[in-house]
Amino acid sequence: MTGAIDSWPPQGVAPGAEGLVLGAGASDPGRAGTSPLPDRLARLARVTSELVHAETIQDVCEAVVTHGADAVRATVASMTLLSDDRRTVRLVALSGGVVGDEETWATFPLSARTPSGETIRTGKRVLVTGAEAIAQRFPDMPARGARTVVALPLSSGAEVIGSIGLSFTSARDLESTEVELLDILANTCAQTLRRIEAQRDAARQSAKLAFLADAATELASSLDYQVTLARVARLAVPTFADWCAIDVVDDGRLRRLAVAHVDPAKVQLAHDLADRYPPDPDAPHGAWQVMRSGRSELIAEITDEMLTAGAVDKEHEEIARALHLRSAVTVPLVARERVLGVITWVTAESERHYTAEDLALAEELAQRAAVSLDNADLHSQTLAAAIQLQRAVLPDALPEVPGWELAHHYSPAGRTEVGGDFYDIVPLENGCLMMFIGDVMGRGVGAAAAMAQVRAAVRAYAALDPDPQAVLTHLDQMYDHYRTDQLVTLLYMLADPERNELTVGNAGHPPPVVLRRDGTSVQLASADGPPLGVGRQERAQTVIALRSEDTLVAFTDGLIERRGEDITDGQARLATAVSAQLGRPLVNVVSGLVEQVGDPSRDDDIAVLCARRNR
Repeated sequence: MTGAIDSWPPQGVAPGAEGLVLGAGASDPGRAGTSPLPDRLARLARVTSELVHAETIQDVCEAVVTHGADAVRATVASMTLLSDDRRTVRLVALSGGVVGDEETWATFPLSARTPSGETIRTGKRVLVTGAEAIAQRFPDMPARGARTVVALPLSSGAEVIGSIGLSFTSARDLESTEVELLDILANTCAQTLRRIEAQRDAARQSAKLAFLADAATELASSLDYQVTLARVARLAVPTFADWCAIDVVDDGRLRRLAVAHVDPAKVQLAHDLADRYPPDPDAPHGAWQVMRSGRSELIAEITDEMLTAGAVDKEHEEIARALHLRSAVTVPLVARERVLGVITWVTAESERHYTAEDLALAEELAQRAAVSLDNADLHSQTLAAAIQLQRAVLPDALPEVPGWELAHHYSPAGRTEVGGDFYDIVPLENGCLMMFIGDVMGRGVGAAAAMAQVRAAVRAYAALDPDPQAVLTHLDQMYDHYRTDQLVTLLYMLADPERNELTVGNAGHPPPVVLRRDGTSVQLASADGPPLGVGRQERAQTVIALRSEDTLVAFTDGLIERRGEDITDGQARLATAVSAQLGRPLVNVVSGLVEQVGDPSRDDDIAVLCARRNR
C-alpha cells in the first residue's frame, strides 16, 4: 500500500497529527472485566460489518481502535501502517494508553521489538500472555501492566501493510472462535484500506484528467500566450499546487510571466521576493538548471537544510520558512527541441508531497503548454509579418488634394489575422484623381502579400496609362503570367474634374454609390467583369458625371453583407443611408455609414473610401 495513507491525516484531523487518539483509555470503566463470549463475537461481527461500509480512513480508525477494542474489552488499541520506505511504521490511530504515547510512537523503526513490528515483519498473528513473557519478547514495548497482547497483521494479498494492536491488563485466554473473528476483522480492515486507497487513486486520476482537460481548454482558448499561461497557473491552484510560477525564456534569460496562489497577498510576496532575491543563474537546482538542462526536477521534500543552503541572508531564510514550503516540481516547456520556459509547482499549506506520478502529470501539462506557447509565438511572428505587409498597403493618411475632401475608414473583423481589404488615392499630374479599393480573398500573410502586390501593380500600371480599362487589362495579363489561387476584387476609378466625369472599371467588386448635391443617390451597375485571377478578360468601363459637391462612396463587401441576407438588400440599405448623409462633413459620413449599415456580428473587415468635390 503505497504510503499506506497518502493524504493522512484524514479530513477533520488536525494537520501534523500522525496519530489519532480515540476512546477513553485504560481507566474507562466500560472496558473493565470481560463480557460473555457470544456477546464479544456479536460485537466483533458488527465491527467487521462496519468496516465493510467504511468510506474514509477515519471511519476505519474509529471502527478498529474504538469499537473493535470495546468488543473484546481491550485496554489499549492501536492501528499502524507501514511507510513508503518500508523501514518505518506510522501510528495512525490509538485508543487508551497515556498522554504522550501518540507523539512518542508517531513513527518508529520496523525493526523495533514491539508486537506491531513483529507482526508486520513476519505477516503472522502475535499472541502473548504473561507480563514476563511480554517484557522478554518485546523489550521496546513500554511496561504498562499488560498481561496479554495481540497483534494482527493487515494483509492484502501477499503484502503486509500494517497491524492492529490490542493490549489487555488482565490475562486473557482468547477462544479460538474469537481469534478467528479477530483475524477476519484484520483482513477486512486491510481490504477496506485498499478499497479506500483505490477510490482515492481513482478520484485523484479523475481529478488529474479533469485538470488536464481544463488546462487543454484554456491553452486552446487564445493565441495570447501570456494570458493563456496565466490562466493555466491559476488553474493549477489549488488543484495541483499551493503555488504555481511560470517563467519564459526571453533573450536567454528567464522572465517571470505568472504567479498564482490562493492568497493574493502571497502572490505579491512572491513577486517582491523575486525582485529582492533573484534566483542565481548558476544554481545547480531550480528553474535555471531546468532551463539549461531541459530536464525536470522533483523535490519530494523541501528540508530546513535546503532552505538554509538556498538563502542569501538571514531575512531571506526567514521569509522562505514563513512560506511553509513542502515539496516542488519544476518542468521545462520544450517544443521543437527548444526550451521555451519553465513551470514550477510548489506545495505548502496542503502539506502534500509530490511523487513521480505527480511529476509525470506536470510533464504532460508542460508538454501541452509548450506546444501552445510555440504556436502562439509562431502566430505572433506570422501576424507581425502580415501586419507589416498590411501597413505597407493601407495608407496612414490620405493625401491633401486641392478641390477635394477625402476620407477613409478601415476596421478589422476582430480576428487576430489581418484581412485582405486595401485602398488608396493618388493625385495625378494632369489634375485627375486616381482611386481604387479592393479585397483579397483570404486572410493572413498570403492575403497581405497579395494586397501589397496588387497595390504596387495598380500604381505602376496607372503611371503608364491611368485609364481604368488599360489598368485592369494589364492586371489580367500579370495574373495570367504569374498563376495564383489568390482571387482579388478591384474597383478602379479615375475622376476628371475638368470634364466632370468619373470613369469606373470594376473587377468583381461591389459597385460604388454617388451622392448628388441635390440629395439623390446613384447606385452604379454591378461589376462588369469577374475578379482578378480568373484569366484574361475583356474589360469594360463605365463613365458617369461627377460634379461639384457630389460625393463618391466606395467600400468593400464587409460593409453591406449580412448572414442570411441577399447582397442586393445590403446595397439598397447603403443607398438609403448615403442619401441621409447630405451636407455632413465627409469624415462624419464615413463613420455614420459604418454605424448604420455595418453588421456588428460580421466576420469580415470593413473598408470605406469617400471623395467629395468641393469646387
